[in-house]
Amino acid sequence: MTDASPDDKTTEIKGERIAKRLARAGLCSRRDAERWIADGRVSVDGKVLTTPAVTVTADSLIVVDGKPLPDADRSRLWRYHKPSGLVTSHKDPQGRPTVFERLPEDMPRVISIGRLDLNSEGLLLLTNDGELARRLELPSTGWVRRYRARVHGTPNVAQLAELERGVTVDGVSYGPIKALLDRQQGSNAWLTVSLKEGKNREIRKVMEYLGWTVSRLIRIAYGPFQLGLLEEGAVDEVPPRVIKEQLGDKGAAKQIGDKSAVKRDGAAGGRDTAAKPQIKARRTPHENRRRPS
Repeated sequence: MTDASPDDKTTEIKGERIAKRLARAGLCSRRDAERWIADGRVSVDGKVLTTPAVTVTADSLIVVDGKPLPDADRSRLWRYHKPSGLVTSHKDPQGRPTVFERLPEDMPRVISIGRLDLNSEGLLLLTNDGELARRLELPSTGWVRRYRARVHGTPNVAQLAELERGVTVDGVSYGPIKALLDRQQGSNAWLTVSLKEGKNREIRKVMEYLGWTVSRLIRIAYGPFQLGLLEEGAVDEVPPRVIKEQLGDKGAAKQIGDKSAVKRDGAAGGRDTAAKPQIKARRTPHENRRRPS
């Protein structure tokens, strides 16, 4: 087992909820853990659980799908340049290709921090720590998600400015959205859109509400982490010290190792290359099927 901080040791002595322990082990998010328990996939000390309202300690024997729970690794974080056409899911009922099928084979099991829909592309953060993922997904973290959006139509600058006051679409209230017109190209326009909530298909729904259809959507930043010059389909691990610098507090940064690493362009804290990333032509469907190495 990796060395734990004093706070971690205190937690183990006092115990913690089973869903949180599964999330810390990197198997899943806390919400997924609760579903696994409801499905009878988790047992503690030989007893199959029927409720997540169970506290476990370091001495508890936890088994998931017949296998002992692995020791928790240090928290790790990766930047991934998601191509369009991939589902942000481990399995898809419709048989569509998924993000996790396209990751390098030598990567550990990871989960995404938030999602990008099928036709969206750009920066997707991945982690082996379900608890960290849950924390960084919350709007209360205060991290801005920044996108470049190509819309069909001629955006009205006054309408864009109104979005900073929030908007309600089909009964769903969206928080402040900052949308700036970058350039108009014939019948299409490029916008830079920044928001903190990131509700399901938020940008697409809001733009359609204003009369503009989104034809391309690229996430270029998630909080301090940027897409930068990361190639489509590529994965790049964020150095542990950069994670510590950006997360800072003990609650979010615990168990992050101290291995030294060279800061990579776009990981965080460097020059801002994400504001206008290089936008390449889409790959053909044949090229999109190729597994990135």
